Amino acid sequence: MLELFPLIIVLAFLFETMDSSAGMGFGTGLTPLLFLLGYDPLQVVPILLLSEAITGFTSSYFHHEFENVSFSLKKPYNQETKITGMIAVTGCFAIVLSVVLTYAALDLPKSFIKTYVGILVLIMGFIGMVRLKSKTSRYRPRLLTGFAALAGFNKGIGAGGYGPVVMMGQLFSGIYEKTATAIVSLAEGIVSVVGFASFVFITSYGVTVDYLLLPSIFTGGFIAAIISPYMVRVLPNKMWRIVIPIYAILMGILTLAKVINIIP
Repeated sequence: MLELFPLIIVLAFLFETMDSSAGMGFGTGLTPLLFLLGYDPLQVVPILLLSEAITGFTSSYFHHEFENVSFSLKKPYNQETKITGMIAVTGCFAIVLSVVLTYAALDLPKSFIKTYVGILVLIMGFIGMVRLKSKTSRYRPRLLTGFAALAGFNKGIGAGGYGPVVMMGQLFSGIYEKTATAIVSLAEGIVSVVGFASFVFITSYGVTVDYLLLPSIFTGGFIAAIISPYMVRVLPNKMWRIVIPIYAILMGILTLAKVINIIP
């Protein structure tokens, strides 16, 4: 029987609040912390993907309702919908490739995955610091496609590094920050569905997914996904833009220190 872990519920709530409010923070912040708490990649990565699939769709729905963005399924599609589709499709191809290579074809060791996540989170932290001084520019779809591919690949390996990369790409491409946050939520939901499906697929090749953390992560994340879009509507993002990079840098350093046994 699956059980609930109060600490994990609280952590999932906090990091999904960051993610839905600022376009990043859930996988990037929670993955290395769960590694530090002693959980293995196959207990963390697919579960975060499944949770983010649900919370991403939930959050993007409320972003639309609170008019942070306008998604349309009617032709001709508006720019927000086109950008979301491009980011999502590119990310889906990349996440399938990374999941299959990392966990099935190459069967990379846990230490490698944790090291990659540590370095990735550290880099994302520094990118977040750069964002504090970044200015928007003209829309450049080719550049954004490259960011989307890198983000999808990162997400398949460690369930993190998606939001920061896509957010950075959108800001470099001249997309308004609150709109970019909503686009990340929907695109991340789509990519996460495909990523989790990839894990289900490779279980037929002997890879075992552990669902121990699913109830706790989903409970905290789902509640935050409902609340956060309203926060985006009424509150500035400045706090998250400062807190998340600092936290990411700290988590990256601690994760790498644990991998090389500097800390127990």
